[in-house]
Amino acid sequence: MGGIKDTITLSEASRFGCTTAFSLMLKPIGSKCNLCCEYCYYLDKSSVYGGREPKMSLGLLEKCIRDFCESCDLPELTVEWHGGEPLLAGMDFFRSALAFEKKYSRGRPVHNTLQTNGTLLNAEWASFFHDNNFLIGLSLDGPEDIHDRFRHTVSGGGTFRSVMHGLEALHRGRVEFNTLTTISKAGEGRGADVYRFLKSVGSRYMQMMPVYEHLTAPSSSDSGSAGHIAPPSDAGSVLAPWSVDPEAFGQYLCDIFDIWVRGDVGKCFVLTFDAALSSWCGVQPGICTFCESCGGNLTVEHNGDIYPCDHFVYPQWKLGNIRDMSLREAATSPRQAVFGISKRTDLPEKCLRCEWLGACRGGCPKHRFVHSGAELPLCPGYSRFYSHIAPVMDKMKALLVAGRAPSEYVL
Repeated sequence: MGGIKDTITLSEASRFGCTTAFSLMLKPIGSKCNLCCEYCYYLDKSSVYGGREPKMSLGLLEKCIRDFCESCDLPELTVEWHGGEPLLAGMDFFRSALAFEKKYSRGRPVHNTLQTNGTLLNAEWASFFHDNNFLIGLSLDGPEDIHDRFRHTVSGGGTFRSVMHGLEALHRGRVEFNTLTTISKAGEGRGADVYRFLKSVGSRYMQMMPVYEHLTAPSSSDSGSAGHIAPPSDAGSVLAPWSVDPEAFGQYLCDIFDIWVRGDVGKCFVLTFDAALSSWCGVQPGICTFCESCGGNLTVEHNGDIYPCDHFVYPQWKLGNIRDMSLREAATSPRQAVFGISKRTDLPEKCLRCEWLGACRGGCPKHRFVHSGAELPLCPGYSRFYSHIAPVMDKMKALLVAGRAPSEYVL
C-alpha cells in the first residue's frame, strides 16, 4: 500500500500540472446570511475575519473574474456563487459580474450557478436569472416539519413558507434549478417522504448531502456556548447534535433509491445515484465527494483570500490572496496538490480493503475527524447504500455496455 500512497495518478498530474482546469466559487459576502440555520458549516466563518465581512468590492470582483478567465484553460468556464446568502450582494453586483465575464472570457461560454436559501427570491430575481441563464441551487430539506427543524430565521422562526414562495417565483420565471437537501438528524427515517415531497414541488434534479459535523469544545470564557464548527484536524471536537446517524444516512438513501428505481429513472436525477453509476462504469463522477482526489474547485472569499475548498476555510488551509498570486499559481501550487491528493493517500487501511472504495472514495474529507479511528464516520451508511444498490448498478452498467439506456432497467 505504501507504493499507492507515494504515486500520483494521471488525472492528478493533469489537474495540478501546468494546464489548469477548475471551477471558481466566489463568496461575495463571505458568510453573511439573513438566516441562522443551526447546522450551517459556514455561518461562523465570520470569526476567521474578526466578524467583519464587507461585500466584495467591484474592483476585486473584476480582478477575480479576469484572473479566472486568464488562469483556467477549460473551453467553458463555471463560476459558482455561494455564501452565506449571495443574494445579499444585490442584483447590480451580479450585473457587473456578467459584464466582467463577457469582457474577459475571450468568447468562451461562462456558466453561472448560484446557491440560495430561497427566502429572498422574487419575480425580479427570477427574471434576472432566466434572462442570464443562471442555474439556481435551492436549499430545501423536505416537508415543513423537517425543513424548519434546523433552518431558522435570525429570530428563530421557520423558513419553509418563505422558501416555497421563492420556489414559486422560480417556477413562474422558468428558471432552471435543482434542490440541495441536507440529511440531518431531522431527516432520519424520512427519506421516502422527502423524495416524494421534492417531486411534488417540481424538483427533478436533486442533491443529497449528509450533515455530519463536529463542534469545537467551548472555551471557559464561552461557557454555555455550543462552540464553532470544527475542522477535521481538531482532536478535541465533539459530534454536533444535529448530525445524522451514519446507518440512518445509508437507509435514507436506500429508501429513496427504492422509489426512484421503480419509476423515475431518466425522469428524476439524484446526483448520488448518477455518481454511483459513473463509478460503476469507471467514469469520473460529477460530484467531488466521490472523486479520487480533491482540488478541482478554488474558493475565493469576499476579501480575495483563496482556499482549496469552501469546507476548508480555515487559516491553516489558506493558499494565499488573489492580490498577491494568480488563481493559476494557486491551482498548481504544492499546497493545493498536497490538499487534493491527501483525499486518496490519507484513507484508513480499512478503506483500502473495502469493496466499495471505487464508488465512495472515502466521501468528503470534511468528515474525516482525527479521532474517527480505523473507520471513517459515514462508512456504515455508505456500505449499506452501495451493497443495497449493487445488483441494480450491475444491470444498468450492462445496459450501457450494450449501448442501451439505464432507464430501460425494469424490476
